[in-house]
Amino acid sequence: MINQALVKIFREIAVLLEMKEVPFKPQAYEKVSYIIGSLQEEVSDIYKEGGIKALEDIPGVGKGIAEKIEEYIKTGHIKDYEKLKKEMPVDIEGLRSVEGIGPKTILHLYKKLGIKNLDQLEKSAKAGKIRNIEGMGEKTEEKILKGIGFLKSSGGRLVSGFIMPTAKMFLDRIRALPEVGVAEFAGSLRRRQETIGDLDFIVFSKKPEAVIENFLKFPEVKHVYSKGKHKALVRLDINIDADISVVSPESYGSAMIAWTGNKQHNIDIRKIAEKHGWLLNDFGLWKDKVSLASKTEEEVYNKMGMDWIPPEMRNDSGEIKAALEHKIPELIGYDDLKGDLQVQTDWTDGEHSIEEMAKAAEKLGLEYICITDHTKSLAMTGGSDEKKLLKQMAEIDNVNSKFKIQSSKFKILKGAEVNIMKDGSLDIDDETLAMLDVVGAAVHHNFNMSEDDMTKRITRAMKNPNVDIIFHPTGRIINKREAYKVNVEELLKIAKKTKTVMEIDAFPDRLDLKDEYIRKGVEMGVKFSIDSDAHHTSHLQYLEYGIAQARRGWAEAKDIINTRPWQEMLKLLK
Repeated sequence: MINQALVKIFREIAVLLEMKEVPFKPQAYEKVSYIIGSLQEEVSDIYKEGGIKALEDIPGVGKGIAEKIEEYIKTGHIKDYEKLKKEMPVDIEGLRSVEGIGPKTILHLYKKLGIKNLDQLEKSAKAGKIRNIEGMGEKTEEKILKGIGFLKSSGGRLVSGFIMPTAKMFLDRIRALPEVGVAEFAGSLRRRQETIGDLDFIVFSKKPEAVIENFLKFPEVKHVYSKGKHKALVRLDINIDADISVVSPESYGSAMIAWTGNKQHNIDIRKIAEKHGWLLNDFGLWKDKVSLASKTEEEVYNKMGMDWIPPEMRNDSGEIKAALEHKIPELIGYDDLKGDLQVQTDWTDGEHSIEEMAKAAEKLGLEYICITDHTKSLAMTGGSDEKKLLKQMAEIDNVNSKFKIQSSKFKILKGAEVNIMKDGSLDIDDETLAMLDVVGAAVHHNFNMSEDDMTKRITRAMKNPNVDIIFHPTGRIINKREAYKVNVEELLKIAKKTKTVMEIDAFPDRLDLKDEYIRKGVEMGVKFSIDSDAHHTSHLQYLEYGIAQARRGWAEAKDIINTRPWQEMLKLLK
């Protein structure tokens, strides 16, 4: 999986160059890491077909970076990267996983205390050494310890959206084996959980031993924990375990059921079979050794008097009762979104222009996007004030007119990601907000408020007649930052009362709101939007993960405002 390795290398080069204060290059490497991470094919295949010129055709890849990709494909190494690592022998990935630790902090800690990794960082913080470094202090030390503690609590699980492109590539490789009929994801990956502990694959083949042997020959397999005729558990070179099981094609339905649901879901569904006097296992639904059903999931579920249950719902959350009562909702589909209502551009902290983001969205099949750059109180992003917003509105009109001349029906809407201040007021005046198509509001600072104060802060913003959507409502970053304290149920009540839309932020390490809150909101009649929070054209593809989150929250297309054409969507706003 060369793509994943290059993503890591180029991200680290970006950080190492930033630490050396090299201008411009860090951004170029960071940008290309995003692009390679979103590619649907391996760079090695691109190189095989067209050589270094084909690599240069990849957006963001110039001659220098193309040469480094070629070097890695041929040798498995990049000399410039290894030279930088020798100069600065620190675990960049590990240290950056702690909230608030960026390139400059890593350099500062290395120079002052020789800190190279997480273990050394934790020991230095516990010993009270960090507080004595100029520019750090006791609060920074406490924040670092809190961040490390939160990281440990994740149990080493990975953000599924970040590993999914690699998992899909690996699945394609398995499917390409000559002995394989069908291969699928299983476990938490198929249920589209927020995080995963390993990669689970289930293969249907008449030649299980050959499948296992070929799987173990994959160059990415660096360690074999166990191997049998039908199963293997290995460690991949991207530091994640992979579990593969091979089953007879006749047992597709029963095996997919057994290998998808969480533990309690599987226990409960087998109890349903037992009530009928049957046995349900990986190989089928049985009565006295006679197979009643096994070939498809629908066949097995229907035989037990149940509707088919979408994989995302198989989490012991009432789905079995709903299936027995034939009340499974018609979940939003992965192709149902028509627009994206949170998109950042190079007017603030995005990588691309308004036109580039629009064209990328159109290419993905969307009909509209809303430009929602940050506003002035978020100074680190170069946020817009009222004057800058007016200029951006004029530019959006200009780009829309270009699309019209080109006979494109694509629409760019005017918006902003307005900052909710500590007292719940907004950092842009109402007169300017009233001129926008969509106003999103979000909390970006002062996270350590009491639950009551934070709830009052956000509800005040929701009561503003210009605020249409609350972006990433709880502020969490998976595996990095806890949600701030807020009464989400109260927010949902206010959302219903004020016609405020609640966002499902699709960025892989946000997925904010959580599925349990989405389901409560759906039951209350609250409307949601699913947005990519894109800061780069490659991020627009993240909408898939927001849809998965909505499906786990039992949401239907009617619950999501941007499943509608933009004219209809706007009518649902304040």
